[in-house]
Amino acid sequence: MKKKVALEWLKIVAGLLVFSFGVHLTIFANIGLAPWDCLGMGLAKHTPFNYGVAMTLIAITVLLIDVLMKEKIGFGTIIDACLTGNFVQMFNSLNPFPLNQNVWFGIGYMLAGFVFMALGMWIYMSAQQGCGPRDALLVGLGKRMPKVPIGIVEVLLWAFVLLIGYLLGGPVGIGTLISTFGAGLVMQFVYNIIRFEPRKLKNRDLFAVIRELRE
Repeated sequence: MKKKVALEWLKIVAGLLVFSFGVHLTIFANIGLAPWDCLGMGLAKHTPFNYGVAMTLIAITVLLIDVLMKEKIGFGTIIDACLTGNFVQMFNSLNPFPLNQNVWFGIGYMLAGFVFMALGMWIYMSAQQGCGPRDALLVGLGKRMPKVPIGIVEVLLWAFVLLIGYLLGGPVGIGTLISTFGAGLVMQFVYNIIRFEPRKLKNRDLFAVIRELRE
C-alpha cells in the first residue's frame, strides 16, 4: 500500500510538471494575463496588498469554498500548492529565449499551453488524491452541473473570474480573452479524445491516505 501511495505521489509531481510547462507557455506567449491573474491584479489595486499576497488570499478563499462544497482536500492539494508555482518559475528561468513578441506566435504558444495544462491535470488528478484549489472548484461546480461538459464549466468559471477582475480594474488583453474561452474548450477537446471525466474520480482526503500508509 505504501508503494502504491508513493507511486501516486510521483504521478502527481509528474502531472504538475506537465501542467506547469503549459502555464509557462501561456506566460511566454506574452499576449495578456489569464483571468485569475487579472483578478489578482484588480484586487491588488483596491487593497494594501501586492499581487503575490492578493493571489495567495484568492487561493485561500477558493480553498475555503472547496471545503464548503465538500470537495476532498488531499495530498494532491498540498503538493499542488507547494510545487506548481516553483515549477512554473523553473521553466521561466530555464527558457533561454526572450518573451515572444509576435501576436500570432503568441496565440499558438497559448493554445499549446492549454493542451499541456489539460494533460497535466489529467495525469495528477487521476492519482485521486485531491487537486489544487482552483481545479477542485471546477470539479465541484461541475458536479452541480452534471449535464454541462466540464470544459464549458471552466469557460463559465473563468468568464465570471474575468468579469470580477475587470470590474476591479485588472488588465485585460487578447490573451485574457483567449484564456477565458479557449482553455476550457481545449480541455474539453483533449478530454473527449482521452475519455477522461474528472467528475467521476473518487478522490481520497488526507486522512484516508494516511490510513492507507499505516496498513
